[in-house]
Amino acid sequence: MSIQQYIRDHALDAMRIAGAKVGAGRERHIVVSNPYTGQPIGTVPKATLEEVRAVFATAHACQPKLTRFERAAILNKAAAIISTRIAEIANLITAEAGLCQKDAIYEAGRVSDVLLFGANEVLKDDGQIFSCDLTHHGKKRRVYTQRAPLLGVITAITPFNHPMNQVAHKVVPSIATNNRMVLKPSEKVPFSAILFADILYEAGLPPEMLSVITGDPREIADELITNEHVDLVTFTGGVSIGKYIAHKAGYRRMVLELGGNDPIIVMEDADLDEASTLAVQGSYKNSGQRCTAIKRMLVHEAVAARFVEQVAEKTRAWKYGDPMDKANDMGTVIDEQAAMLFESRVNEAVAQGAKLLVGNQRQGALYAPTVLDNVDPRMTVALEETFGPVSPIIRFKDIDDAIRISNGTAYGLSSSVCTNRLDYITRFVNELHVGSVNVREVPGYRLELTPFGGIKDSGLGYKEGVQEAIKSFTNLKTYSLPWV
Repeated sequence: MSIQQYIRDHALDAMRIAGAKVGAGRERHIVVSNPYTGQPIGTVPKATLEEVRAVFATAHACQPKLTRFERAAILNKAAAIISTRIAEIANLITAEAGLCQKDAIYEAGRVSDVLLFGANEVLKDDGQIFSCDLTHHGKKRRVYTQRAPLLGVITAITPFNHPMNQVAHKVVPSIATNNRMVLKPSEKVPFSAILFADILYEAGLPPEMLSVITGDPREIADELITNEHVDLVTFTGGVSIGKYIAHKAGYRRMVLELGGNDPIIVMEDADLDEASTLAVQGSYKNSGQRCTAIKRMLVHEAVAARFVEQVAEKTRAWKYGDPMDKANDMGTVIDEQAAMLFESRVNEAVAQGAKLLVGNQRQGALYAPTVLDNVDPRMTVALEETFGPVSPIIRFKDIDDAIRISNGTAYGLSSSVCTNRLDYITRFVNELHVGSVNVREVPGYRLELTPFGGIKDSGLGYKEGVQEAIKSFTNLKTYSLPWV
């Protein structure tokens, strides 16, 4: 099925509220446009407060009773469906997000991985056993633990940069733990979330366990956070919105995965061909729109000249343009406003003394991969999260200098270090104020299963990833029994 046919027949003017299609023919709607062509690809409803409240009431009234086997079967079947529809899913992601086909196909594969990991985790026993006669005043008892779904509903709010994979990371752990979720995807990329919900319903998910709401955040965001039935808010997105949620949510559990300003740190002993390849891939994949994208390149002054030359050369070879052209390595950013912001930050840095080596060309939402040399860490392009394909290169003199510069922003998500020296690696692992350190790999490297998250303005320290989300989405109960 083509993307145009899917939107026309299945997604146009349709929210998934407890599985029902709602909103056809209504006057309140949001137009979704292709970032590359600027042309509308469809509309989705603009939910009212009354509709949002009704969705939460319906979700709260549901009490899922799926067995572990049934939950695993649903997730496995959804993964199988996705594996047969990779091209369709990729076309949808490209159409609404502007990501190139290479990135969209990769994302569809990651979604399948999330489902498979979730299915495997469902089948594991989630309890522990503690013997109580371990000390001189102990008793002949055993303490047991087990996990249970939340009493209330989970609100999930997802961003534009991974239109389906971010959704999967919220929804799959919710299904795995027999919870009920109300999902609000970015209004810029709603169709991928709607398609994912449809695939889950097709796989056998009871509709009451997942509702998809589309609407204007300015109208419905507070209700999504403060509704009486909400037990947990899981949010991926910008720092300012995350802090607003933390202020507004009150006595509720929160999992906030926010921004990043991730460095690649290239030491004097690094393999420069490897390091420059990682630097370019980590900067421009997904059009640089990843919280774990490389947003600062820190390089030892002893090898800076050679590293800069290789980064510039590999950036020039990075093909960008029409995201539907499978030969291209990069499509657009999410919209023209974002591209204009990157352009202005680069222009500001150049005016302050940075040297433009490659890029800084813009046409609508299409922004060229860009390399800046001689960047001062205090420049906005390096100090703030520049959420696009911009590579500011900062030179340092020694490892102390590198650690100081790396830790010198408000963010603390992930990092990449290029070195073979164990003493350097040990210091980076222990002293970088981040949630992840990847040696000779991009900052974003992970499995969909493994813990992921940051500190400082990158998050509250709670982790995502299938295993950690399952923990966050459950209540742990202990009980004890006599033991002879």
